[in-house]
Amino acid sequence: MADRMGVYEIVADCERYWRQTKVPRATVREMAGELQAHLVDAQAEGKTPEAVVGTDLAEFAEAWASEYRRPMPTGSWGSAARRASQLRDIRYAYGWLVGLAAVIVILILIGPKEENVDNIETWRWVWIVAAAVLGIGEMLTAGLFMLPFAIGALAAGVLAFFNVVIPVQVTVFIVTSIAALWGLRRFATRDSEPQHPVGAKRYSDARATVTEAINRREGTGRVRLDTELWRATTEIDETIQPGTEVRVVDVRGARLVVLPADEGSGG
Repeated sequence: MADRMGVYEIVADCERYWRQTKVPRATVREMAGELQAHLVDAQAEGKTPEAVVGTDLAEFAEAWASEYRRPMPTGSWGSAARRASQLRDIRYAYGWLVGLAAVIVILILIGPKEENVDNIETWRWVWIVAAAVLGIGEMLTAGLFMLPFAIGALAAGVLAFFNVVIPVQVTVFIVTSIAALWGLRRFATRDSEPQHPVGAKRYSDARATVTEAINRREGTGRVRLDTELWRATTEIDETIQPGTEVRVVDVRGARLVVLPADEGSGG
């Protein structure tokens, strides 16, 4: 998305996001100026905006803002990016459940009915026990593997209580389990996969060269990272002189937090 947007449009969108997520106004101006300088430099070197901001502009803006934002109100869900992700998940789960419920209601109304009462009673217990065992098994394990089959057994059990024929029950169990297994992958993947750095955060652990002396007390310092110039700060009291190789240990808004390369690798 970012590579199709202009420099000023990207900066404007980030500024709007930072203001809406409670970043101090002075910091917004500083970050916007720094971002615009990076984008202009990248453009002059023939790079796309994506080389600076990554593929997700909202995540990039959130990464820059996280160190500066004022504390969110008590009871809030956290950052705007997380809130948006949670709302998408809620809508997705709600839509999936509504669709499943609609299918079950249709089958109850128009599906063929089982005439053998003893047989249907047996299958009611089969589905109840299966759903309970699979549900308990899911609570004792990780990975959301048993939950889809528990959902499938529960759906089939509902049909059994309305005397829908057994072949339809089995079909619903299989189809629902497969659909739930596919649908729940997004949640299992989100929990299990490592979070890769996005936006400016991807520079953590990178090596850079000091071009302007870095002094934490005076707030001065610049480094060259690859072909880009960044404002920099450090957590140590000593001044880091130009020409020193440093290691990026954090990204704080529009600044890289660095340590001398030998000291950073030793920590």
